[in-house]
Amino acid sequence: MSQEINQVTPTPQPPRPPKRNDAMIYVVIILVLLAVIIYLMVTRHNVTTQYEQTSAQLATADSSRKSVENDYNAALSRLDQLTSKNAQMDSLINDRNGEVTRLKQQIQGILSDSRATAEQLKRARGLIQQLNSKTKSYEERIAELEGENNTLTNNNQSLTKQRDSTATQAATLKQIGSVLHASNIRMVPIHIKHNGKEKGTERARRVNVFHIIFDIDENRIAESGTKEVDIRITAPDGSLLSNAAYGSGVLTMSNGSTVNYTLAKQIPLEQGQPVKNVSIDWRQDSDYKKGLYTLELYNGGYKIGSGSVTLK
Repeated sequence: MSQEINQVTPTPQPPRPPKRNDAMIYVVIILVLLAVIIYLMVTRHNVTTQYEQTSAQLATADSSRKSVENDYNAALSRLDQLTSKNAQMDSLINDRNGEVTRLKQQIQGILSDSRATAEQLKRARGLIQQLNSKTKSYEERIAELEGENNTLTNNNQSLTKQRDSTATQAATLKQIGSVLHASNIRMVPIHIKHNGKEKGTERARRVNVFHIIFDIDENRIAESGTKEVDIRITAPDGSLLSNAAYGSGVLTMSNGSTVNYTLAKQIPLEQGQPVKNVSIDWRQDSDYKKGLYTLELYNGGYKIGSGSVTLK
């Protein structure tokens, strides 16, 4: 009898999936969140710092601008006070008003720019210093003219007492206001070549002529007509260059004293209009010496400008 052996084949089991490491995933997520939080905090700190720095810079710039504006207003006030205090001499101040206007325009141009840099504000300060310097020169000029006028008045007391004081003061102020003012004064040593061409030189032995150039500034009081400007050229040894044959003469000063002058220039003047590049030459028979030559210009007995040149 045969026996059948039934063999049961075991059913294969599917593979188990790997266990998830949930703890590791949570750690990674936490680290990522921490990194994001740290990044946001650092970014916020940087933005805050930058904002504070920008605010500080703006505050500093604003403070600097205010300081410049205060200095500028003070300079304008000083100039206005000078004009108000010396209303009769307003024309003297306005003789060179072109320079003051130029400075004021440049300063106002900087201050009107809301984005003006520190360098521009620094330049504005320099321009304000120039404006104050101009104002000081006006004060000195007025003081000089007033001093000379006082001397003239003292020397003519007997005549002054016979006149009406108001009329005398008006006439005196008009006389002072009519005094011309020279600027842009130059004295150029010239060498004249054999072919007639002229060339500037600093060598005393080569100088043939002094070429003198200057401007007459606008004057609203001086009447139209021919005005005389007397010129004195002083040599290095202090002697006056003069020769009657070449136009030298004697000048009466505002205080009544007299001085010699080198030469004179007649200038056609229109009231209220400047005269540019007035020129005149000085020639002499003797050689020029080495050293400093000084140039002084006079009108109506008042000194109205000066310059110098050095020959080697």
